[in-house]
Parts: sequence; C-alpha cells; structure tokens
Amino acid sequence: SPNVRWEDVAGPGNCQRFSQRSSDLTRKRKPWKGILLFGPPGTGKSFLAKAVATEANNSKFFTVSSADLMSKWLGESEKLVKTLFKLAREYKPAIIFIDEVDALCGSRNDNESESARRIKTEFLVQMQGVGNDNDGVLGAGSNKYSLGSGCGHPKKVTVFQFEKRIYIPLPEAPARTEMFKLHLGATPHSLTEQDFRELGLRTEGYSGADISVVVREALMQPVRKVQTATHFRKVRGPSREDPNKIIDDLLTPCSPGAPGAIEMNWMDVPGDKLMEPIISMSDMLMAISNSKPTVNEEDLKKLQKFTEDFGIEG
Repeated sequence: SPNVRWEDVAGPGNCQRFSQRSSDLTRKRKPWKGILLFGPPGTGKSFLAKAVATEANNSKFFTVSSADLMSKWLGESEKLVKTLFKLAREYKPAIIFIDEVDALCGSRNDNESESARRIKTEFLVQMQGVGNDNDGVLGAGSNKYSLGSGCGHPKKVTVFQFEKRIYIPLPEAPARTEMFKLHLGATPHSLTEQDFRELGLRTEGYSGADISVVVREALMQPVRKVQTATHFRKVRGPSREDPNKIIDDLLTPCSPGAPGAIEMNWMDVPGDKLMEPIISMSDMLMAISNSKPTVNEEDLKKLQKFTEDFGIEG
C-alpha cells in the first residue's frame, strides 16, 4: 500500500478535503461508484490517489495504468479489464485506481480500431456494475481532448460513468511554496521563509511536476560549482567519517579573490575533504530561469471549459 498521508499533499485544498471526507464517509455510507480526477499533467492526481489508498486502510487498493490494460493480442485487453474488476469484487471493499484513464474515456468513433471499441465497451459494462458490490473506481486523466470529445453524447462517453468529476488545477502560490519545502526536504540550504514565499510567487503557471524539475535542477548547482571551481578554501565542518566530529581542513569552492583561496580543481581535492556548497536562493532562481512551465494557456482553457460544463473545482 502506498505510504502517502494527507499531510504529504500540498494543495489543492478543496480536493484534498473532498477526498479525505470521501475516504472517511464511505466507511459508513454507500460511496460514489466512480470519481475522476482530471487536470493539467503534473498536478498530483496520482499522488492524491495514493493518499486515498493509505488513509482508506479498510479497503483493498488496486492501481493500474490504462497502458497496463492494453494488449496486442485479440481479446486480451477485455479480459484484463474484466479480471481487474473481478478481483476488486473478490476483495471488497476495494478501490480501483486507473491512471491515464482518459485513454479509456474518449468517445467511440468511426476512426478507432475494433479492439479499442471493445475495450471501451467492456470498461463501460464493468463501470455500470460498480457500486453494487461495495467497490469503487478512482481515475486520473489529463488529456483535455479525450475528456472533452463527444461531450454532447454522454451515453457514448465512459467518462460520464464517473459520478464525481473533480478538476485538479495548477497549484496556487501558497501550495507552490509548500512544494518547494517538500521537495528540498532535509537537503542543506540557506533559504529563509521569505525566500520560499518568493519562489512560490515566481512560479506562476508551474505544475507540481514542474516544481520538482526546478528543485532537481537546483540540486545540481553545487555539483557544477565544485566541478568548475578553480579555487578552494579551507572551512570547518563535520567529518565525512564521523559526522559528530568537527574538523577545520575541509575544502569548498570559492572565488579566486576570496580570503584563503587556494588555486586547485576538484580533482585535486581528497574525497573525504570536499564540502559541497549548500543550496542557496541564487541556485533556486537559476533553476527557475532554466526550467519553464510545461502547461500552456490553451490547454488550461479547454480543461476549464470542461470543468464548467461537467465537473467541479478541486
């Protein structure tokens, strides 16, 4: 079972509270038979589902991707779908989480293969039986074209089998601030609370996944400083062999004009004497300048339109 708690989820607040209440209330009441989490890529839909799985510890949790249900062999995909739902009913109460469910939720049309039609039909049949056997389906999708296509014909679009359709938007500034803290974790850094707030403000339009990329880029900055440094200086710090012991002959990169600068490159520094620079605000700002948001305005407008017509805000 995924070990993700509600406190690990940084926004969106409404959806977090909604899912938390859902996992609590379904222990006493008949749940919605299907909940769809949709929104831009990288907004934490799958992560939120893992939190549901952890907290709903009285339910068996099945997690698959739509790609796991696809097979090149004739008839095999329908069997996989049927087997998944059969297993869920055998282990009830159960939750089925399908990532990238949009591949199964598009409207059926004349351009798709017979195999794709059969998979969607089987999924539709199984979804119609959900809820009668104390199980439920939680889906996550981000393809605005699949979700939005054919919306005038609900009987032909399996997305409408999800009784609750929740839009997971891009994180707002406070949530982005918390994400920077979560991703940095225990990594040594010199950032202040004000620095974190500024990072949240500077990353308007970034998804949670985009922020993760920014932090990973920032984590590489100290490595680059070490590799490109032409001078090092001695500093005090914990010994590599015994972190409880403080020594004063560690070497860290510095500018040529810094007091005590010694001309050398990183290959000249003994491995047990190297002290990498800690993450600084300038490292984070450099990473932001090198990592642009991946979600464009046109995609957001299409998802927002689908939300206005068929969903609720997360």
